Amino acid sequence: MDDPKTLVSTEWLAAHMKDPDLRILDGSWHLPTVDRDPKAEYDAAHIPGARFFDIDEIADLRSDLPHMAPPVEKFMSRMRAMGVGDGHQVVVYDTGGTTVATRTWWTFRLMGFNDIAVLDGGLPKWQAEGRPVEDMPPIVRDRHMTVRRQNHLVKDVTQVAAASKLGDYEIIDVRARGRFIGEDDEPRPGLRKGHIPGSKNLPWNDLLNEDGTMKDPDTLRSLFEAAGIDLTKPAITTCGSGGTAPILCMAMELIGKTDHSVYDGAWAEWGAFPTLPIATGDA
Repeated sequence: MDDPKTLVSTEWLAAHMKDPDLRILDGSWHLPTVDRDPKAEYDAAHIPGARFFDIDEIADLRSDLPHMAPPVEKFMSRMRAMGVGDGHQVVVYDTGGTTVATRTWWTFRLMGFNDIAVLDGGLPKWQAEGRPVEDMPPIVRDRHMTVRRQNHLVKDVTQVAAASKLGDYEIIDVRARGRFIGEDDEPRPGLRKGHIPGSKNLPWNDLLNEDGTMKDPDTLRSLFEAAGIDLTKPAITTCGSGGTAPILCMAMELIGKTDHSVYDGAWAEWGAFPTLPIATGDA
């Protein structure tokens, strides 16, 4: 399944580590309820040569919502400073397996940069196989990046509200079942419980094997179908704050479905506004 535009194995990365145009990113992030510092963990141990991609800082900080997609100019300047740009093959991983690294993958796709793949199984699989890590910062040289923002890959609250009302998109939520049906509290205080009316639930961890790797395309397709998702419709993916919704985009890419987008504001936005409708249970 190695594809430098979607997903690559630890074996693939190990074989290409010395490629001069390879750039590796650590895109780790954790929920606010988890007492973990992804930057500190990166500083302590990362795949050799990796740079840290901070989704909370490489973001639109003008918004009150967490890690919204960055303005084009900010993304370009941060990538230049990190030595990532045109002609590079990028591989991004995270410390959770194959989860929030997909957010970085999607951000690059949003900026029109397609030569990026997620490391299947992430840092846990890499380390479990006894592969090297280091605590040294990489040597960085500026590199220009050409950006062409792909607006069709992102949706705002107005577009999602219309899709919810009209039913012309499949809205797919990757949050855990308890959060989706409104039984469990949200990790961010002040948010209502439930889901966007008309949305379907496919929790992100259902897409992964026990070792944190993505399930095979046939299994992924069957999971979409079992969740009642009509794959002939374009899809909008959503989650708690936009961090894990892109894993559904990755899964759809792996089964050959390309008409997908991310609701960037996610439940952090929808759940905060009492004027937006919500549904609970299996409704």
